[in-house]
Amino acid sequence: MREYENLKFLSENREKQRSYYIPYDSLEKALKGKKEESKFYRSLNGTWNFKFFDNEIDAELENEEWDTISVPSCWQMHGYEKPVYTNVNYPHPVDPPYVPDENPCGIYKLDFELSKDWCERETYIVFEGVSSGMYLYVNGKYVGFSMGSRLQAEFDIKDYVSVGNNTICVKVLKWCLGSYLEDQDSFRLNGIFRDVYLLSREKGHLKDIKVTANTKEICVSAENFDIYDGNKLADMSKPILWNAEKPHLYTVVVKGETEYIPVKVGMREIEINENYELLINGVSVKLKGVNHHDTHPTQGYTISEEFIYDELFKMKELNINTIRTSHYPPTPEFLNMCDELGFYVIDETDIEIHGFATRRGGTIYNADQYPDEWICQREDWKEAFIERAKRMYERDKNHPSVIMWSTGNESDFGKNIIEMVDYFKSIDKSRLVHYEDASRTCASNIPDVYSRMYLSVPDLEETALDENISQPVFLCEYAHAMGNGPGDTYDYVEMFYKYPKIIGGCIWEWADHTVIEDGICKYGGDFGEKTHDGNFCVDGLVMHDRSFKAGSLNAKYAYQNIKVEFIEDKIKITNRFDFTNLSEYTIVLELTADGKVLENKEFVLDVEPHKSTEISNPFSVPECELSAYICLSLKNNKGQTVAFSEHKLSGGKRFNIESHPLQQINEDKRYIYIDGNGFNYIFDKVYGSLTSMKKQEKDLLAQPVKLTVWRAPTDNDRKIKYRWGMTEDSRSAENFNRLFNKVYSIEINKNVIIVEGSLSGVSRRPFLKYNTTYSFYDNGEVSVELRASVVDNCIAEFLPRLGFEFVSPITDEKFKYFGMGPEENYLDMCHHTRMGMYESRASQQYVNYIVPQEHGNHTKCRILEMGGGLCFRSNEDFEINVSEYTSEILENARHTDELKKTGFTHIRVDYKVSGLGSNSCGPELLKQYRLDEKEIQFKFYII
Repeated sequence: MREYENLKFLSENREKQRSYYIPYDSLEKALKGKKEESKFYRSLNGTWNFKFFDNEIDAELENEEWDTISVPSCWQMHGYEKPVYTNVNYPHPVDPPYVPDENPCGIYKLDFELSKDWCERETYIVFEGVSSGMYLYVNGKYVGFSMGSRLQAEFDIKDYVSVGNNTICVKVLKWCLGSYLEDQDSFRLNGIFRDVYLLSREKGHLKDIKVTANTKEICVSAENFDIYDGNKLADMSKPILWNAEKPHLYTVVVKGETEYIPVKVGMREIEINENYELLINGVSVKLKGVNHHDTHPTQGYTISEEFIYDELFKMKELNINTIRTSHYPPTPEFLNMCDELGFYVIDETDIEIHGFATRRGGTIYNADQYPDEWICQREDWKEAFIERAKRMYERDKNHPSVIMWSTGNESDFGKNIIEMVDYFKSIDKSRLVHYEDASRTCASNIPDVYSRMYLSVPDLEETALDENISQPVFLCEYAHAMGNGPGDTYDYVEMFYKYPKIIGGCIWEWADHTVIEDGICKYGGDFGEKTHDGNFCVDGLVMHDRSFKAGSLNAKYAYQNIKVEFIEDKIKITNRFDFTNLSEYTIVLELTADGKVLENKEFVLDVEPHKSTEISNPFSVPECELSAYICLSLKNNKGQTVAFSEHKLSGGKRFNIESHPLQQINEDKRYIYIDGNGFNYIFDKVYGSLTSMKKQEKDLLAQPVKLTVWRAPTDNDRKIKYRWGMTEDSRSAENFNRLFNKVYSIEINKNVIIVEGSLSGVSRRPFLKYNTTYSFYDNGEVSVELRASVVDNCIAEFLPRLGFEFVSPITDEKFKYFGMGPEENYLDMCHHTRMGMYESRASQQYVNYIVPQEHGNHTKCRILEMGGGLCFRSNEDFEINVSEYTSEILENARHTDELKKTGFTHIRVDYKVSGLGSNSCGPELLKQYRLDEKEIQFKFYII
């Protein structure tokens, strides 16, 4: 057994964990809080010498030749080994505490100078994150060992350094026994990936500082301190409380002989009331959250403070108020920023042992059945679990943003987890304790909240009504944001507000994980891994570059802090802020008709949190051709829209073809010819469709029109697609992507062509019988009416979509539409869009998902006008999609560089497109968003 496989060797000479702080050399600097300005702080970030070894047994601390590497960083991002992405499976055998004999490692070396005044004090070195285990040497002498990748490791090196030149050497292991505790769903990377710095401390300095606060007072473990509000001594007679909306912070400055230590403090209290609501300072709060991983497409685990700040600002923009640090403690500065900007944080221990569920094949949580195999049950692993809880607590205990301690993720439920829960409860009664697997295994009364993953909306409601659950209900993960989606956020949030007992949840997850190689975003399986989970890491609410997608914006407006209801001529506005009066925002009412703004009015309303008010609709219903809407927007002092709601006032006029029926159409053995003044159409009797449309000698079609149901599956279709089609062995699918259209009969009656037909997947009986009636008029207009019946026992349960595909010969065609926009939208992902008249072109509809998939849809359309001459209109809502790609091209591409444009513009005019949901990991698509009708009627006009 190697020592890093020894459960009695979790660390050596590492300092006892303390709270996070930086000492300063003056009060002014301490209050300013810029650590780089402190004389007692010295960053060691930068360029280090580096040597990589395939096996640590061959590693030498002294080498004649060195490479260089940036610190912090992950060595896989610099060409040493390849990244490995796996979700559940360990990337090595499950044989704890043993790791593979071939254990790669990196040797890091840095020279630095120390002045006399530093050497007269006490010098410490701090590593904020090293994966997975590290040995430290200073000036050739062994100092100590640490494991725990996302936990701070501090060493006292005063006896190892001297005035002048000094050398640090760090041996970093790829694997150690701690790797069994770090099986998180992410790329597996290694190196010194967080900040490294030196601290100079006065002799006899404080070893730790604990600050506790409630709504009345601040208590400090040190004796010599002052409390500041900004740069002035605080008046604590009327304290200002902290919450995520108004994150007021005081600064406790602890004074030593020569050093000043600032600790930011937020005064707040956390309670659970008799209705199982979460109370912050006595106010019921809903947690509208997201799970956050440390991930960067070129830097791996290494994310700068500037990058974190930008992420948090983007979360604020999306109305997110809660972050679960999945599945490990973040860098300490992350929590400082959460304190400052205002977020509720579920701080999670660096523990996940998900891979034990697959150690025998399949995926089975059975720690109670095999206690000798699951390390969450084994006594010899107890300290390895407990010390991670202790180190996280001690580091993060002073942060007001932390409202829950989480004992880890997907590690089943055993006595070592219970020990962690008991530890948190014994040491900190001011916060809640969370662990999802306890609730899943019916032991929810041990932590403080009933936490679940991916309950469906109906199941969530059933849980809220379950009187046996006497705890707050929290969804630590829901609305899986993979690819195009998530589509069901709004329905969950409305359930949060319907039941006091449901305190909220966190969307999985914040950002797409990817590694950019040769300009292409890569994922699992692209790096020759022995085991991988494909693109399951590409599951972010925002893209890898943190740009927003439609799902991001949909979540923003699901999470928005107002509820608007239009009741006859009244508008009811409910303030969903918890601590903010609506008077701090401007309300804008806007009247539109046919996509044009006719009037707008601004208001400032005094509405207290959780209260409602009503205002009268100030607008008269205008005459319109298509429809009229009233939109209420909430704008901040920068004029940015933070919330909105839209209501239909009028449906407009019905469209009718006013020209005369065409008097005659001609036919031969195969084709029907529809000719008139300035137009010539050809209808193919074999395929039952229009194959050519010319107006003024201009071709409008490049290919025959088709009735189809297929769409390129989204990531959230990853389960239903195997009933729709997709696989080579399609025994359990309807094979919609291998479609046959059968024409049984064609009838011509004056200006009308009636087609009787069916659609079938290859090797399947027909799943849809249809009757399509085409009526032609003397000005070239065409009425198309589809009547369809879906078989009762369709394997797929619901269709991906149903509609007609047109192909225009024009490349990247411009178009205009009246419908929901401007961003893509679907039945269940549309709360970010408004009705309007929009202009676009095929290329602008493309959404650059890392794995190409269905995108670019628009719901509630009434008109689509293509620049090339095709124009579609209906009196009922229809859906459209305009693209440079076919569904087949999107379906078959696994990366964006595999997409090839056809040179045409592909147009879908659809009766309906099924919603998106989040069934890549979440529940099945809600029934109200499925195309599951058995009898379908759809009529539109080509004008």
